[in-house]
Amino acid sequence: MTNSILLQNGTVLSHDGDKVVVLKNHDILIVGNTIHHIGQGIELPEESRVIDCTGKIISPGFIDTHHHLWQTQLKGRHGDESFMDYMVSGNIQSYNYSPEDIFWGQLAGCLQSIDAGVTTVVDHAHMTYSPDHATEALRATTSSGLRSVFCYSSIWRIKSWSSAVEYDDTLLPDWWYDTLASLAKSAPYSDGRVTLGVGFDQFQLPKEQVIRLWEKARELGVKIMTTHFAALSMKNSVNLLSDYGLLDASILFSHANGISESDAALLTSKGAHVSTTPETEMQMILGDRVAFRNDLKSHASIGVDCHANNSSDLLTQLRLGMQSARAAENSQAMAEGKYPGVKIKVEEAFNLGTIQGAKAINMQDQIGSIEVGKRADIVVFDASSPGMVCAAEEDAVGAVVMHASVGDIHTVIVDGVVRKEEGKLVDIRMLDSLSSTEKGAETTWKE
Repeated sequence: MTNSILLQNGTVLSHDGDKVVVLKNHDILIVGNTIHHIGQGIELPEESRVIDCTGKIISPGFIDTHHHLWQTQLKGRHGDESFMDYMVSGNIQSYNYSPEDIFWGQLAGCLQSIDAGVTTVVDHAHMTYSPDHATEALRATTSSGLRSVFCYSSIWRIKSWSSAVEYDDTLLPDWWYDTLASLAKSAPYSDGRVTLGVGFDQFQLPKEQVIRLWEKARELGVKIMTTHFAALSMKNSVNLLSDYGLLDASILFSHANGISESDAALLTSKGAHVSTTPETEMQMILGDRVAFRNDLKSHASIGVDCHANNSSDLLTQLRLGMQSARAAENSQAMAEGKYPGVKIKVEEAFNLGTIQGAKAINMQDQIGSIEVGKRADIVVFDASSPGMVCAAEEDAVGAVVMHASVGDIHTVIVDGVVRKEEGKLVDIRMLDSLSSTEKGAETTWKE
């Protein structure tokens, strides 16, 4: 059996529905890009590659449901900034990026995600100054090896920027629609690893223009539409999308801070999802983190948002999100004179970064858990590292959520291909063009 990998004798974090089932001393056989068999003492197929997972935890790859991957060159700018500060020093800086700048920023963002054990990213690609900006970002994504929903986005483009900023009056020019159609015609990319979505935030446009965009995207086969939403500052809302007849399971709301109980009920009833990004939301004064709210957690997922501002790993986001939600619950209990407790469990946080992320993008039948027949998106942690030692014997899920760091990630496999091994990123070969079927020059992270 060629093109196969055997992960041997590890602690496997599998799922039975939303319940994590820990399988000790188990093997996983990967054939091509698919999980072929899970069991003990699996016979070694001919020509298989063996990865010894003794003393290691084998986890589903993590799914980041909100990220702007192009922003790598902006790192170091935003540590003490609020949201409005960031909008100037970060968000609208795509004005200063050439398509080549976008390529390298995007590629680095993708590789940082893989290094951190993130195997799938919903990329809200809000740097679309030209068709070349979009295609270079997509070329970087396909070259990196990351699985992604590349959400080609509409933005207000800057026309000139000196003492003041002058914006282009045309939000959705003909070339924007032409590029969307061209990208959709060629999608999916890299044997289905990279699919096309759409990002849209400009709900101040007339209703008929919004509906036209949605209808065009659906006509082109776009499966995921993502939008930023914070109740205190953004016009778009669950109710607005419902009124337009657009609210359904294809919609992924990023942040959703301040969402009302009635909007939450409407959102879940229509099958839409939300993505919480704890680190940016806490710093940039966006409001409460909603992923662990009882009325939303069944339709919640988690994201990094801006690796230019904070860490690229979901482990940090899961811990911050869970602990801040625990703190909020207990602060309320104490204010009401009740005895506090720990109601939110580590399993909920783990699921938020795995199977819940898959559900948010309607890919739960392909990724998000370790099951026979699903895509081989897998992360292997070294449970004997100084940071994780002893924890796995007590609670393997808790070992990952509470104790693991990027430095503990031994191996990352995306779509059946090893992308990180023995703690280091594997070299990649870059596509010469988005339409190319042959790989170009090999590059390492240091290059």
